Amino acid sequence: MDLRGHGESDATFSAYDDVAAGSDLIALVEHLGGPAVLVGNSMSAGAAVWAAAEAPELVSGLVLIGPFVRNAPVGRAAAWAFRLGLLRPWGPAAWNAWYAKLYPGRPPADLAEHRERIRRSLRRSDRWRAFLRTSRTSHEPAAARLGEVAAPTLVVMGERDPDFRDPAAEAAWIAERLGGEALVVPGAGHYPQAEFPEIVTPAVVAFLGRARRDA
Repeated sequence: MDLRGHGESDATFSAYDDVAAGSDLIALVEHLGGPAVLVGNSMSAGAAVWAAAEAPELVSGLVLIGPFVRNAPVGRAAAWAFRLGLLRPWGPAAWNAWYAKLYPGRPPADLAEHRERIRRSLRRSDRWRAFLRTSRTSHEPAAARLGEVAAPTLVVMGERDPDFRDPAAEAAWIAERLGGEALVVPGAGHYPQAEFPEIVTPAVVAFLGRARRDA
């Protein structure tokens, strides 16, 4: 599922936060028929956690990859520097340059083409506004409901994920709060499923098998 304002979604929504995306997840599962396992990468992990707490009967498992489920401890100066870095006209180019650094281990062969698609999409002012609103999302609604999640959970984190000060510690913290499992992928960044699919895919499939047996 594309996040609001991303991919093939339009950018006419009034909200782009975890609760909005989590509500979309619930609506999609209800439409397709559930329960379902939700796989949330990066910003969408908070939405998946919120959905699992909000509608436990619809969520049979969670796979959280490079997950933001709480606000990172960032100083005021760093927060303002981040906002300034994403201002137009330099913001889209700065983001595209940073995006390349999210694959420090083994970038996928089509990364250049993927970045070009992102660049073309963010050239549109409505998409850029939607991206900015998503990037400023507070994950407090997800963090507040971690204790309500009963679904089996697998947390996957890249060992070199530049979005986290200590990726392994973050993975362990999330897994502990959710009573789940944690997999730290050596050498991987924010998208370990794209850099090392031969590690992540079998781990996810094995987790799904265990979750199904325990259901």
